[in-house]
Amino acid sequence: QVRLVESGGGLVQAGSSLRLSCAASVRTFSDYITGWFRQAPGKEREFVAAISRFGSSTYYADSVKGRFAVSRDNTKNIAYLHMSTLKPEDTAVYYCAAKQDYRVSYSRTLSDYDYWGQGTQVTVSS
Repeated sequence: QVRLVESGGGLVQAGSSLRLSCAASVRTFSDYITGWFRQAPGKEREFVAAISRFGSSTYYADSVKGRFAVSRDNTKNIAYLHMSTLKPEDTAVYYCAAKQDYRVSYSRTLSDYDYWGQGTQVTVSS
């Protein structure tokens, strides 16, 4: 059973930075593509960023491109979402997701992912 645990959320002011972590309880983290999604109150969960199995490729939603950066350390079984220049509209619960897949380098689609964390709240005040 794969377990993902996010951490690092909090309450920050606009313009601040945060780093979210996603710790995975898997044997070989590099077997999994990893994605970050978020869900704001009253809205659907949306794609934020994704990273290929060995971190050579990264992908971002247009709304966060240039402000967020996704990375991973397969030796520690951890993925990161570095968020900078945060805006009030970034307020949401952030989730990491993983899928064991050797065919594709990433996915933006929620239903493609098999494993999800419990989420971590990020609140950005204006």
